[in-house]
Amino acid sequence: MSHAIDGRFLDIAPEVRAALERGGAVVALESTIITHGMPHPQNVTTAREVEAVVWENGAVPATIAIIAGRIKVGLTDEELDWLGTASDVMKLSRADLPYAIAAKRHGATTVAATMICAHLAGLRVFATGGIGGVHQGVENTMDISADLDELARTPVTVVCAGAKAILDLPRTLEYLETRGVPVVAYETDDFPAFWSRTSGLAAPMRLDSPDAIAVLINIKEALGLGGGVLIANPVPRAAEIPADEMKAFIDQAVAEARHRGIAGKAVTPFLLSFLFESTGGRSLATNIALVKNNAALAARLAASLGRSTP
Repeated sequence: MSHAIDGRFLDIAPEVRAALERGGAVVALESTIITHGMPHPQNVTTAREVEAVVWENGAVPATIAIIAGRIKVGLTDEELDWLGTASDVMKLSRADLPYAIAAKRHGATTVAATMICAHLAGLRVFATGGIGGVHQGVENTMDISADLDELARTPVTVVCAGAKAILDLPRTLEYLETRGVPVVAYETDDFPAFWSRTSGLAAPMRLDSPDAIAVLINIKEALGLGGGVLIANPVPRAAEIPADEMKAFIDQAVAEARHRGIAGKAVTPFLLSFLFESTGGRSLATNIALVKNNAALAARLAASLGRSTP
């Protein structure tokens, strides 16, 4: 951990710092799900429940956000409550993170920004819902999430339920392969598609235990390969919306976004909101279930990493 960075821009919560100093398990959590991913009050309730799942599985949760230009690694109850209804909160990725700090703005961290902040604080594991990726129609828009390049450059392991199914999943997997990111499916041969347990695409790799994943991560680091690892953990069966059923909703949402001319960072929040309405709230219930499932696996992985050597 860089103490120069720590003191100037970074506030690490006491319980997170204590865990890091004793070599304990810590799991980073993003804040975009609070500000841009779910309606209030489900956003705050879910954030607290996800933190509780991390604790229950033997790790310390560290929800990350930018508040008044300070990188907060671990939020107080008051900060989490405030973030749940705050306005004028930027959605931050690598490109605008330094601006938010310089201008003393508030910001919620995407997958990319959470990875950066987690790495600055010395965290190795991060649980999220789904990563961003290559958007549909990329040949016209060049819209590719910064999450993918971040996975190639920042050594943080991301536990997700695959890439969001609103994306171009075959191209997303191709891009990750090009950038040298190991994509490991957990206990399945299929690449999961966020709300659905399978995308119809084969997973590049499969591992069946946190200990096995920890060995891979440590060997990748020992080889000096750099970058992160993507763990694709399918949504629990009882909570999934099957892919064929979800496809109709997604096609409708994507068509509506194009019709309205929605682009860039506004696309994903719009699509998620549209899907919430069109599925009668089922998409949100599934989203909450998969985030908790990922938090549990990430906590177990963080504990395994503490025990594992390459």
